Amino acid sequence: MNAAPEEITSLVGREVYSNNGVFVGEIEDVRLDLDAQAVTGLALAELNHELFAGRVGGNTGVILPYRWVRAVGDVVLINDIIERLDTGSDDAEGEAEIEV
Repeated sequence: MNAAPEEITSLVGREVYSNNGVFVGEIEDVRLDLDAQAVTGLALAELNHELFAGRVGGNTGVILPYRWVRAVGDVVLINDIIERLDTGSDDAEGEAEIEV
C-alpha cells in the first residue's frame, strides 16, 4: 500500500531510535541534495548523552546519513548506531559515518 507523500518538515521533532530500541535523539533539521531531490541526512539534537559520551560535547548535534533509516512512522528507526560507533569505521563512500 502506498502512503501519501509527507512534507519533509514533518520529520522535524520526531524521535529517532536504533533498531534495538535505543533512543538516539530528536530530528532538528534535514540535509538535502537539491540536485538529486533527495534527503541525505538527519540533523539530530536532544541526543542520548550516554550513547554519545566522549564523542559529542555540550550542545553539539550530529548528522546521520539518511541511508541508515530503516523506517519512518511516529518515530524514525535507524540501523544500530551503537555498532557503528564502536567500530569507528567509515562508510563505502569514505565519509565519516557520523558528522559532529
